[in-house]
Amino acid sequence: MPHFIMEYSPNVESDIDILALMQAIHREAIDTGVFPKGGIRTRAVKCDYYLIADEDPENRFIHLTAKVGVGRDIKTLRQAAQRVFDVYCQFLAPAFEKHYLSIGFEMVELHPQLNFKKNNIHQKLAQQASKL
Repeated sequence: MPHFIMEYSPNVESDIDILALMQAIHREAIDTGVFPKGGIRTRAVKCDYYLIADEDPENRFIHLTAKVGVGRDIKTLRQAAQRVFDVYCQFLAPAFEKHYLSIGFEMVELHPQLNFKKNNIHQKLAQQASKL
């Protein structure tokens, strides 16, 4: 964990390189040192159907959700979330200045007894690190 899930209106693609934004978010999450590299997932979902505010088709939105596992204090999560949000907003600043754009971000802590996962990527990264 975390899983970063970005939902967006298709009209943001005219100004935003979605893959580059995903990479910026992903790399900042790693750089916080709060989350294990092997658990970070970042994905984007284009929402073909959406309504925003007054239903003006020129309005745009992009919303990022970070689903994180339990075990970190709120101060640590808040600092990591702020770092990601800052990078996210910096990346989106030119589009925000040019268009009506709603930018959202929320970090959600998953329930420890209702979160199931199986991941062998941590082993791969450990093997790679031992070869260095």
